[in-house]
Amino acid sequence: MPEASTNDLMEKIVNLSKRRGFVFPSAEIYGGFRSTYDYGPIGVLLLRNVKEAWWRSMVQLRDDVVGLDAAILSPPAIWEASGHLANFTDPLVDCKVCRERFRLDKLDDPHTCPTCGSEDSFTEARQFNLMFKTHAGPIADAGAEVYLRPETAQGMFVDFANVLQASRKKPPFGIAQIGKSFRNEITPGNFVFRTREFEQMEMEYFVPPDEADKWYEYWCNERRQWYLDLGIPEEELRLRPHDADELSHYSSGTSDVEFLFPWGWDELEGIANRGDYDLTQHMKASGEKLDYFDQASNTRYVPHVIEPAAGATRTMMAFLLAAYDEEEVRGETRVVLRLHHRLAPYKVAVLPLSKKDELTPVARDVLHRLQPHFMCDYDETQAIGRRYRRQDELGTPYCVTVDFESLDDAAVTVRERDSMEQDRVAIDDVVGYLRERLA
Repeated sequence: MPEASTNDLMEKIVNLSKRRGFVFPSAEIYGGFRSTYDYGPIGVLLLRNVKEAWWRSMVQLRDDVVGLDAAILSPPAIWEASGHLANFTDPLVDCKVCRERFRLDKLDDPHTCPTCGSEDSFTEARQFNLMFKTHAGPIADAGAEVYLRPETAQGMFVDFANVLQASRKKPPFGIAQIGKSFRNEITPGNFVFRTREFEQMEMEYFVPPDEADKWYEYWCNERRQWYLDLGIPEEELRLRPHDADELSHYSSGTSDVEFLFPWGWDELEGIANRGDYDLTQHMKASGEKLDYFDQASNTRYVPHVIEPAAGATRTMMAFLLAAYDEEEVRGETRVVLRLHHRLAPYKVAVLPLSKKDELTPVARDVLHRLQPHFMCDYDETQAIGRRYRRQDELGTPYCVTVDFESLDDAAVTVRERDSMEQDRVAIDDVVGYLRERLA
């Protein structure tokens, strides 16, 4: 992360996000809609790459984890069994002077309003349920009430028996899911870090009860390493075990993977040892069996669950913050996103040196050779130096420049983002050259 004030860095990221098409305020032409954001042409690629990197690590490269895509809308019975209707709440207070609303547990000083500075001006705390309720069907009565899911986890518990039978897996095995969740946050903020609509990357790993502690430690280490492997500096990442008074009533252990955001350490992902709470609750409520019969030992048990649960959008934000850098190049400031190539929105940019007709067919030929293998950008406007700078700000690892010499030597200039070093590569070899470096 560059040496700059934390507020300065945050402002730069927000400005870069809008200017280069990472993130836009939602409904901006109507004055905006608080705590909602749209992911632009570049942001949608970055967010997709974050999710694909997670899926690759959690599902593709393993033979003990399968995927699921469960429904967003669900009946109250699920959330009553899970405890969300009764317990998924935050303590809400209002300042009697300025009328601002706060989560009591997030206030640095529970006696002082952070907005107007008034002392002892808060109302009594009241519990506020974070779930969004709506109605299914034409009549808005109690019998038609449904909820938008506040997490993706419950779909994996409810479908446990179906997945077990269909996949023919046995514990230890996992069910992974990426999808939208919705929470009516009292105080959303810090750009896309805390919003009411967000994406989660969650996995429920079902294990024999006596192996739960071993797998909890395994997934804590595995998930921390994932962020390091994708470019988060070690000094900006930590694994923080929860204190006893922080633990959920069903958890025997929880640790957060935290990133050093501009406002301080905050959570990217939680890894929880949930015991058999979830499957047991849904068995009681539904009357259906959600246990496992182990033929080898001739025993039946309810699996315990280890849950790594990450926020895709806040993870994307952490990668942006960690990758942002500024350096002096020939008397000018170069802004560059040093994103890991797996995360970079575009892997390659094809840049014809000129818009003249004789270069366009060659540049288009190079583009069409690259597109089956990489997400590519094509840019023929402005001076070549300014186009390099734009790709640096997008985090594009390689630029391929087609110049007038290409007409004679059938070669292109390939520029690497971080070092800015350039190689002359034959057009026939350029796919192989880049595949070797972006493998």
